[in-house]
Amino acid sequence: MLVRFGRRAGQARESTEIRKSKEDEVAYPPLLPCNVDLRQVTVISHDEWKRIQDSLDSMTREAAAFRAERKAKKEMHLRSQEVVKHWTNTYAGMKQQKLKAKKKRDEEIEAERKILDIEEEIYKQGERKKAIEHAKQYQFYQTERMKHFHSGLLLSRVMKERDAQIEFQKRNLKSDKKWEEQLKLNIEMAFKEEQEKAEKRHRERIALANDHLKQIKEHEEEEERRKKLEEKDAEEIQRQNLLYEIEMKKKAKKKKDDIEENRRLFFEHMHDKNIIKAVIQQQEEEEEEKSRKFIKAKKRLEQIRKEKEAETHRLLEEQRERINNSLSKLIKEKLDNEDLTISRDTAEIDAEWEKRERERNEKNQVDLKAIAEHRALVMKNKEEEERQRKIESKKQLLAFMKADQIFREHEKEKKRKVDKERREVQDANIQQIAQKKFNAKEAKQNELEYCRLTETLAAAKEKEFQDYAREVIKHESEPTNKFIYPLVKAAQEGPGGGHGPAFMGRGGLRPSYQANDITGVQLPFYNSQGSKYNNFQKSKGRLGFTW
Repeated sequence: MLVRFGRRAGQARESTEIRKSKEDEVAYPPLLPCNVDLRQVTVISHDEWKRIQDSLDSMTREAAAFRAERKAKKEMHLRSQEVVKHWTNTYAGMKQQKLKAKKKRDEEIEAERKILDIEEEIYKQGERKKAIEHAKQYQFYQTERMKHFHSGLLLSRVMKERDAQIEFQKRNLKSDKKWEEQLKLNIEMAFKEEQEKAEKRHRERIALANDHLKQIKEHEEEEERRKKLEEKDAEEIQRQNLLYEIEMKKKAKKKKDDIEENRRLFFEHMHDKNIIKAVIQQQEEEEEEKSRKFIKAKKRLEQIRKEKEAETHRLLEEQRERINNSLSKLIKEKLDNEDLTISRDTAEIDAEWEKRERERNEKNQVDLKAIAEHRALVMKNKEEEERQRKIESKKQLLAFMKADQIFREHEKEKKRKVDKERREVQDANIQQIAQKKFNAKEAKQNELEYCRLTETLAAAKEKEFQDYAREVIKHESEPTNKFIYPLVKAAQEGPGGGHGPAFMGRGGLRPSYQANDITGVQLPFYNSQGSKYNNFQKSKGRLGFTW
């Protein structure tokens, strides 16, 4: 029967019974094997069968139940832990809360400490900047030029105060002779003090010049000692080189003597070897002579033996003839029985004679064979000795050649080491010379860089000083413009502190130039442009000099 519709269209439809029978066959195979007698099979009930299975599988089921119970308890414990983990009213929850609160407090305290540390660092950094600025300002004020400028400032203020005092005295005192005498006395005392100060400055200049001369002399002596040390070092190096050359000559001479000694020993050894060879050859000739004599004696003995054998054979023949003659006589005299006896005796005698002949021949063959073996052994021994002697001579020659080659290699290695050491010394000297040149060049570059940096620093310091001096002069010239000459003069002087012309390209440096005479005083200051403060009459009147 074919299926008309559906996914099995066109296929044959199987009957339900057939399909069920097939499923039963597949799902329920036969419980009994084939060829079993059903009368021999015991049939039990289903309850009995279950009881038997339960009795057999009780341990397995108990173990499975125990494992399932343990697993269920463990899962319940884990679920309980998960539920209790987030509770806050338990000991563990309160401890956890306390730990979290402590951690939070520690973090807040640490944040506050960090903020305090940052503020402290900022404060300390400000204090360090203030200290650095104060140190720089103090160092700036402690320079000689600033001290000179401040002394000029002090002089300007003193002059201002003095002018004010003079004005005050002029207003309060009458212009009489007593006042004029007192004024003259004060002027004389001031002039005397100025003269003493000038003499003191002169003495200080002379002492400074003497110190400079002393320093120059010390520098010259130091340079002379350095040159002497360099000359001494050069002489020491030259002496070391000479000793090195002498040592090298000694080594070369010793090497040459060693070579000559080795050559002499080699020739002596070869001479001794030739003598030994001649002795060995003479011994071999003596051995050969002995062998020849032995062979000759053997031949002589062989000849004597042959003669003796011939004589014996002759005697035997004669005896045989006599026996034959006697036998012929006896034959005639005796009967036939006696003939048999005689023939038997003759046969015995012949047998005995043949036996003796055979033994003698065998003995002769053994002797000849022994002589031949001895001769072959002697010749073989001589050949073996000659071969061994040649091998030993060749080995000895190879050993001498190898020793000579090793000696030459050793000498080459020593020469190569000496050349290498000499090249290393030369390279070291060249490297030292190059290093000295490089150091000198680097020192010169460093000196130029130092000079450039010094000039830059001097220019910066000069600018700073001029700004400071300008502000001070501006502040001091606000009331009156009369007493700023010391400040202007101190500001015009360069950082050198001398009376020479200022170097415009080197930060306004004004060096000191000493006179080339016994005084050694500083040369005066010349200004070709003239001074803006050349009104000496006004200055004298300002200072109180009335004449």
